Amino acid sequence: MIDEELLKILACPVCKGDLEYREDRDVLICKNCRVYYEIKDGIPVLLPDSGRPLREEES
Repeated sequence: MIDEELLKILACPVCKGDLEYREDRDVLICKNCRVYYEIKDGIPVLLPDSGRPLREEES
């Protein structure tokens, strides 16, 4: 689980757009870039090259 206050200030490192938290997968999703960012040990990994492509069913 990620802190709600932290979620309010986080942005995609590439497009600076909003990120959507998916609790079931523990990832942050950028719908603009169609990528997701993993959260490891409660810390979002938001490096531009760490985004992984979303599959159609995930978007």
